[in-house]
Amino acid sequence: MEGDVMDKVEATATVRDFDPISGSIPATKVEITVSCRNLLDRDTFSKSDPCKIWFTDTSYLFAKTEVIDNTLNPDFVRKYILDYFFEEKQNLRFDVYDIDSKSPDLAKHDFLGQVYCTLGEIVGSPASRLEKPLGGIPGKKCGTIILSAEELGNCRDYATMQFCANKLDKKDFFGKSDPFMVFYRSNEDGTFTICHKTEVVKNTLNPVWQPFSIPVRALCNGDYDRTIKVEIYDWDRDGSHDFIGEFTTSYKELCRGQSQLNIYEVRGDKTVNTLITLSVFPQAVSFVSLWWFASLTLTSLVLEGNPSQSTSLHYMNPYQMNAYAMALKAVGEIIQDYDSDKMFPALGFGAKLPPDGRVSHEFPLNGNTENPYCNGIHGILEAYHQSLKTVQLYGPTNFAPVVNHVARYAAAFQDGSQYFVLLIITDGVISDMAQTKEAIVNAAKLPMSIIIVGVGQAEFDAMVELDGDDIRISSRGKLAERDIVQFVPFRDYMDRTGNHVLSMARLAKDVLAEIPDQLISYMKSRAIKPHPAPPPYSPGDKPQTNPV
Repeated sequence: MEGDVMDKVEATATVRDFDPISGSIPATKVEITVSCRNLLDRDTFSKSDPCKIWFTDTSYLFAKTEVIDNTLNPDFVRKYILDYFFEEKQNLRFDVYDIDSKSPDLAKHDFLGQVYCTLGEIVGSPASRLEKPLGGIPGKKCGTIILSAEELGNCRDYATMQFCANKLDKKDFFGKSDPFMVFYRSNEDGTFTICHKTEVVKNTLNPVWQPFSIPVRALCNGDYDRTIKVEIYDWDRDGSHDFIGEFTTSYKELCRGQSQLNIYEVRGDKTVNTLITLSVFPQAVSFVSLWWFASLTLTSLVLEGNPSQSTSLHYMNPYQMNAYAMALKAVGEIIQDYDSDKMFPALGFGAKLPPDGRVSHEFPLNGNTENPYCNGIHGILEAYHQSLKTVQLYGPTNFAPVVNHVARYAAAFQDGSQYFVLLIITDGVISDMAQTKEAIVNAAKLPMSIIIVGVGQAEFDAMVELDGDDIRISSRGKLAERDIVQFVPFRDYMDRTGNHVLSMARLAKDVLAEIPDQLISYMKSRAIKPHPAPPPYSPGDKPQTNPV
């Protein structure tokens, strides 16, 4: 059933091919792995047979998994490769169905749940592993989906292998075992991801599996020493496959080909058997990693002008967001996917504060000096709107205090475990240019970037100078170590038809375009490596159940 129904589903929708084996590679490629836990059981006499239909938010099918029989905890082998753009919000939707027939009409299959997320959420989660509850069925707990992302090396090579076994453990009472193999790639966080399973060879303890080819990136993503775990199971029709045993190897070891060096002991609960590698064809690959993007922290800074006047850039129109709010939402909604707790310090500058009217250039928007953190971008917007009712916006406009404020935090994380993004939204006026230049030159040595969005119709010559794209910024004869400032004027992105969603998307794409290179330049300048080596796998670890 696995191939037939999914081929028919494919014929009813537009499917895009994300396989990098052919064609050019226009962007970073990430491989998505999908698992589910505790799915609804919609079958009467057996467990559900889930497959996953994977949609974008534009509602056309572009990927699908295989069907896995009789399990509520599937680990899907089929992977999908996406172009990843840090500066864009890439919406995804995942639907899970229990496939009951060969019909290509999804309405004839049982819906098990769905979830919405962004690609940035997956990449930005700890170890690029996102776990979310499935929903879509009122009053029902639909289980959990687990989505993992790994950046792919620019590798187009395949390895071809064939295995045989000798004297496997007998698991069936009335006959011999029906063995199959499951291959797992180790991840940077020490976990394992299923990457291949062989066919089932019926009624034998000495199976010879068919040769198979697999992308080298799927086995090890270019790390020749990365652990590859292989488990052997006795297939059962009801999905409760019996664990026979396992062994570990690496691509470096497999590359030695057919020899005594590639004969492995298969260790099970009670027995030791032998598994023989017949042949492997080695290829060359490279290695990269995405984990740095999971360490971004957004600090946002807003406020300037008179919000009570309709001509003010802060004017709160009940029917649409002002320019400050649109800029904050456009950039913040993308950056927040890379912050683990979604709690952001939000500061204002250039205002008289209650109760005594003192002027401040780094005050918390939520009014709490002990805890300036806001919950998500919506929390920042709420604090922003509330602060406009309680403070009196006032000049001069000084940038240096807030740059130095964030720099003090960044100085405590020079090991690269955190990277700070300071978002400044301004009308272009700046009163402390010399001090701001000095602050930026000092901050260039730290793990931080500065985004400046100019709103309104003012001249932004000072902001362009801070950007440093053409001439590297300097202070007192000292050049900045890195270019860490990106400036864009919001007016250049306003859609002529009044489509604010399109305006915000365009702004976010350009304003965030330099962040990945700035982040990587810091990490490389400090010789900070992407990942520690995965811990060695111990044969005593509990094997995963129901891999098929």
